[in-house]
Amino acid sequence: MGKQTAKHFAKHGWNVAATMRNPKKETELNTIANIKVFELDITQPETIQQAMTEVIAEFGKIDVIVNNAGIGMYGALELTPDTDIDRQYAVNVKGVINVIRTFLPHFRQQHAGKFINISSVMGRSTALPLGSLYNMSKFALEGLTEGLYFELKPLNIDLHLVEPGGFESNFGENVTFSKSDTIKDYDIITSRVEATLKASQKPSATANPIMIVKTIYDLATGKSNALRTVVGKDAKTVLLLRKMLPIKTFLNTLGKRFMH
Repeated sequence: MGKQTAKHFAKHGWNVAATMRNPKKETELNTIANIKVFELDITQPETIQQAMTEVIAEFGKIDVIVNNAGIGMYGALELTPDTDIDRQYAVNVKGVINVIRTFLPHFRQQHAGKFINISSVMGRSTALPLGSLYNMSKFALEGLTEGLYFELKPLNIDLHLVEPGGFESNFGENVTFSKSDTIKDYDIITSRVEATLKASQKPSATANPIMIVKTIYDLATGKSNALRTVVGKDAKTVLLLRKMLPIKTFLNTLGKRFMH
């Protein structure tokens, strides 16, 4: 999705700074005239600062930041090692904080700028069992963004949240499932959730990521000024059910097909 977003903006005449941990591996974006690739790891603040310096030197200023990086740690909390818990928070929450804090002085000095944070329907509601850590990270991102509104609005700095459901991506390939060779109580629900998550990333089962890309573009250009934008039928259905049903009824309905 990040790559499609970069290409979409470039196609519409924007200068795009595409960032990634290993830019030497990128072969496509480097060939597009108004896209330049920079090295950046959101868990390493010094790389963010270096990238910002290089981007401003290349393009003069920055108008919009899209916080798109994210990972998913799934599985029973009891089985999840501390390192996975810390990494889930470090990427999905602290990483976004690192980016915002680095670029805020630039936005503040020019009295303009936008942060578009890619959240998830799971930032508003659980949508899949065994996602407590991923839920936590996206709930935190929602709270961070909403809380920042008050301090950034007077500076003419906008904040937006994009909340997709399932969409075709390589996210499923990067999901880590916590498992145990000795504790078997979670095996059934884990196998069912893992199969569901993999199936949800197939093109026939999910939204086309271009829907999300266009949402990001509309926010960047001011066509939309929404704080939150839900993308995808599945995401909208989950949030509608959550709104309509008592919370325990909603959770039991959601989890029924995954339980014993």
